[in-house]
Amino acid sequence: MKGDLFSSEHMVQPATAPGMTIENAKCIKYAVNGEMHARQGAMVAYRGNLRFERKDQGVGGMLKRAMTGEGLPLMAVRGQGEAWFAHEAQNCFVVDVDPGDEFTVNGRNVLCFDASLSYRIATVKGAGITGGGLFNSVFSGHGKLGLVCEGNPLVIPVSPQYPVYVDTDAVVGWTAGLNTSLHRSQSLGSMLRGGSGEAVQLMLEGQGHVVVRPSEATPQKAQQH
Repeated sequence: MKGDLFSSEHMVQPATAPGMTIENAKCIKYAVNGEMHARQGAMVAYRGNLRFERKDQGVGGMLKRAMTGEGLPLMAVRGQGEAWFAHEAQNCFVVDVDPGDEFTVNGRNVLCFDASLSYRIATVKGAGITGGGLFNSVFSGHGKLGLVCEGNPLVIPVSPQYPVYVDTDAVVGWTAGLNTSLHRSQSLGSMLRGGSGEAVQLMLEGQGHVVVRPSEATPQKAQQH
């Protein structure tokens, strides 16, 4: 076959080492040699001897998910081979988590991750109400974390002198060492929401980075995920 479709730009190449790599802007390739984890339904193709199994989160995890809507519906991928993961053609990125680090991320942005990473569902400090981004997954350990984002994310430095305020529906995640609290602004709510009520932002203080996507979650999409 000939044509642009079959050019080297689109043709996948065999993996040179085990683990996670960016296949293209919309897809992550994982060369599996043992076990890795991914969100259920994210696998778009695979080759080799791989098994896909629903990952049990336990009664506590299921209860937390029912209460918060944040639990990650995961699957374990075991064996040897290559698998490709994507979600609604969103942009893909890889985060390296080092020992002693923690990365807090909204569950809707998680695509796949090394089995060496652990995660827990945590309530954002200072959040006394439920809503988008107020319950998140905190990853720790040593390994790679594959994320998806609608559009190109904004990575904003946070310093003690310059706290950052983000929309709770637009935040993707943030690094360790940041303190969070809710900030309400009646004036901003009047400007952005037609005076229908207070606008609530998540304020991050300390030293680190916060990742924001250039769009807000719509109620319909929030229900789908």
